Parts: sequence; structure tokens; C-alpha cells
Amino acid sequence: MKNIDIVKRLYNDYTSKHLNKIILAIFFSILVAGATSATAWLLDPAIEKIFINKDQTLIFVIPLLIIIAFATKGISLYLAKILMIKTAEEVKKNIQIDMLSSFIKSDTEKIEDKHSGKYISNLNFDVNQITGMLSNAVLNLFKDGLTLIGLLFVMFFQNWKLSLIALIMLPIASITAKKLGKRIVKVATEAQEKSGDLNKYLIDLFKNHKIIKIFQRENYENERSEKFVNDLKEKTIKIHSVFIRSTPIMEVVTGIMIAILIFYSGRLIMNDQLSINNFFSFLAAMMLAYQPVKSLANVNVAFGQGLSAGKRILPIIDQENTILVNENGNLLEIKDASIEFKNINFSYKSNLKNIVLKNINIDIVGKKNDSFSRS
Repeated sequence: MKNIDIVKRLYNDYTSKHLNKIILAIFFSILVAGATSATAWLLDPAIEKIFINKDQTLIFVIPLLIIIAFATKGISLYLAKILMIKTAEEVKKNIQIDMLSSFIKSDTEKIEDKHSGKYISNLNFDVNQITGMLSNAVLNLFKDGLTLIGLLFVMFFQNWKLSLIALIMLPIASITAKKLGKRIVKVATEAQEKSGDLNKYLIDLFKNHKIIKIFQRENYENERSEKFVNDLKEKTIKIHSVFIRSTPIMEVVTGIMIAILIFYSGRLIMNDQLSINNFFSFLAAMMLAYQPVKSLANVNVAFGQGLSAGKRILPIIDQENTILVNENGNLLEIKDASIEFKNINFSYKSNLKNIVLKNINIDIVGKKNDSFSRS
């Protein structure tokens, strides 16, 4: 199943029902972006009018506007996150209900074909990956994307030459995100497998606890349990290390870029080509843009985790049974409750050539206690 097919399926079957909440969250994301950009822009008149021109008429107005901008940002961000968390949890509930319904209706052969611990891991670990993609990645994509656009507008408004230098950060961030996204798909799949192995071991442990005590295998099981937990720990560390792998790259690039900007800005100010208030407003916008760029670099990683989980979950929901209920069939009428088996053969799916039961014939006559006849 391709990634685009997974996205369409998740949207059509689960996310589209909550489109009004998502649109409202996007509206609040626009307010967050506007308030963040306004904060950077307000430094321009604040420095020019208050500190340079010493205009007392704006000494209360600009600080008040800054407070309003921060309050708008905080409240809007809170409401946007609440809406997306509720949406993600609703989607999680619906996916889990569909998975449980599929488990209940499935053929016994399909349920026993894979250990129940694997299914439990799909139900919990994988669904949580999709929930994280909706509650975090989708929100960050809109919130940080719009914030970055607003801050870039402020930067170009203050000085387009400095803005072009600052844009070096964007292609580096996008290349980093693309590489990390490919890596996280593989690591997330491995982590899901280790989580399934641990669940499988726990189920076997509780089921066979008496046997362990009877044969005094406690030390052996302690070693096994430590191995399962340690394997899951290693994969979890890998996932988190992939997430933060972009941090040192972005920090180094940002440090070099700021150094170049300060050097170039100093030359412009000395030549009276850039005013100090424009520079500080530009610098504030650029520093505020660092967090959205860093966040957007990790969005691809979160999407990779969610899509990887979707590849494992959707086939479970879509699986078709080989034994179907015939709703239009004739009703089964039992008169004397006699049962007859003729030439019955049986073999396990793992080895179809090895016939365990061959040509079994059993007659069970109804309404009698000793009614067996075998051949």
C-alpha cells in the first residue's frame, strides 16, 4: 500500500468526520502565526519611536500591543492543540473499534496464524503512532508553516538582502527532514516488532506461569525477559535519536548564519544602508523562525511513523474471511441430532503435505448414549 493511499484512506474513513474541528484548529494556527509575526514587527517601531526618537505617546501603546500579541498566541495555541488532541483521540477510538470488530469477525485460522501479542501491539503501539501524527505533526505543519511564512514576510519587509542569506536554512532543513523521514520508517517498524515480541512474551509468561514454577525455570525466564525489554529499549532509543538528529545540524547552521548576518548587517549599518531598529526587528523575526524550521524538520519524521503504522493496521481492518455466513441459506433443522463424518482429512497450515488425520469416518447416532462408530 502506497503512502498516498494510506493518507486518502485515513482521511476518508476517519479524519473527514472531524473536518470542522481541523479547520477551526487551522484558524487558531493562523492567529498564532499572526501574533508571532506581529511580535517581531513591533520591535521596529518600539526601538525607533521609544528608544531613538523618545516619543512618549507610544510608550504605553507598543508594550500593550506586545502583551496582546503574546496573549493571542498563547490562547490560540492552547485551543488549537486541544482541538487536535480531541480529533486524534476520536480517530484513535474509531480505528481501535474497527480493529476489534475485525478481530471478532475474523476466521479462527487467521487469529491463530499470528500471536495475540502482535495484535495487541498493533492495537496500542501502531494506533498511537497515527494519533501522534494527527495531534502533533498535522498541527505543527499548519502552525509552524504559517508562522514561518509570516516571519519571512517581516524579514523581507525589513531587509531583503539579509533575508536571502537567512533562507539558506530552509533547503538544509528540508534535506535533513527527507533523510530522517526515510530512516524513521524502518526504525518505527522494528520498534513495533519488538513491542509485539514483548507482548507475546508477557502473554506466554502469564499463561505458563505454573509450568515455570514446577520446572524451576525462573532464572531462565528472567534472562529472557531482560532480553525482550532490552531489545525494545534499544529500538526506542533509536527512534528518539533519529528525532533529535537534526538538532546539532540546525544549531551549527544557525550559528554560522547568525555570524554572517551580524557581520553583513554591521557593514550595512556603518554605511547607513540599514537602521538599527530594522536590524533588531529582522533579527527577532529570524530567531523566532528558528523554532518553526526546526519543528518542520521533524514533521516528516512523525508522518513517517504514522504512515508506517498505517501500513500495518489497515490490512488488519480490511482482511476478508474465507468462511462466510450465508444469510439467504436454508435453516438447519435438527431432528434426531445424528452426526456423520465421511472421509475427513486434516493437516496444519504450516505443513499441508503432512496429513495428520486421513480418511476419518465417524457416525454419531442421536438420542443414544453409546452411539459412536468409527472406521
